[in-house]
Amino acid sequence: MADRIVLNTISYHGKGAVENILPELKARGFKKAFVCTDADLLKFGVTQKVTSLMDAGGFPYEVYSDIKPNPTIENVIHGVDSFKESGADCIVAIGGGSAMDTAKAIGIIVNNPEFADVRSLEGVAPTKKHAVFTIAVPTTAGTAAEVTINYVITDVEKKRKFVCVDVNDIPEIAVVDPDMMSTMPKSLTAATGMDALTHAIEGYITAGHCPISDMFHLEAIRLISHSLRGAVANTPEGREGMALGQYIAGMGFSNVGLGIVHSMAHGLSALYDTPHGVACAIILPTGLEYNAPVAGARYRAIGAAMGVDGLDRTDDAEAAKATVAAVKKLSADVGIPADLKGILKEEDIDFLSESAYADACRPGNPRETSVAEIKELYRSLM
Repeated sequence: MADRIVLNTISYHGKGAVENILPELKARGFKKAFVCTDADLLKFGVTQKVTSLMDAGGFPYEVYSDIKPNPTIENVIHGVDSFKESGADCIVAIGGGSAMDTAKAIGIIVNNPEFADVRSLEGVAPTKKHAVFTIAVPTTAGTAAEVTINYVITDVEKKRKFVCVDVNDIPEIAVVDPDMMSTMPKSLTAATGMDALTHAIEGYITAGHCPISDMFHLEAIRLISHSLRGAVANTPEGREGMALGQYIAGMGFSNVGLGIVHSMAHGLSALYDTPHGVACAIILPTGLEYNAPVAGARYRAIGAAMGVDGLDRTDDAEAAKATVAAVKKLSADVGIPADLKGILKEEDIDFLSESAYADACRPGNPRETSVAEIKELYRSLM
């Protein structure tokens, strides 16, 4: 079976990358942008780093900021209506995964109105047309939503998140400028960074991995593990390394899938509004230990990419232990809690385990699992 790789048509990377947004829009003849962002980015002037360029260039736009940290079906429906009313003909998504995921869903529904019921997009939806032309500008170094064919929406009524996978949702252009991430607080930098590391590691051990994705994931692991501490300290080198590392991780996992760490984390975000990156970081070591019996042989390469010494003098089991220890240390160094105490409630474990098993990320896990086993994994983190 052939391996499929889907990437942006164009991507810009590095300091000053945002200066390419307006020329790209004008070159394509667009007339007005629908700017998807969130209220905090507007409040703290981050969105204005892009909209000020549009103002200076005389390019009309309308801002849509009704976006929650875990975007809801209602956010998407309101966004579709707002897009139609705005008269815009393109989208500029500015933000983390929440803003970009909302923009993806809006762009898909506008061009594929038969999927106006947002729930109908869950899984692999058979849309026929590409989403509205979108330029994605990440302000966090973690989700890589600017380069993936995935987006996640929260169903508040059913208290669950659902994953949508669609080659038609990928933004045509990604603009990855570390300056857009320079005002992220330490806690958000740490959480999104550990989400990026989880993408890279789960993508490397997922059942669907391939030689091209392996190349992406190992380089992403190297960049992230060597840059995250610096990014939390807000060094230019750390920010630049994380901006690139999280994007490269997205180039990989978007095309081959993830595993139970993400499927378990999705439920925590939907039920408790736990930041997705924090949930992933807490669960990741446990997920690695669980998967070691079937994927442990690949942990040596992960550890080597993280800079763990002496792995060439150990067997696979010891190399796996050293790699998991390195992940735990990085997580602790950037201030991530070690367990789910104070977050997870015993009475919710049955619901969360069933949701995790049904999640679109679970089939990619390298080890076959069950609802009962997922329950035990949750309990082990209490």
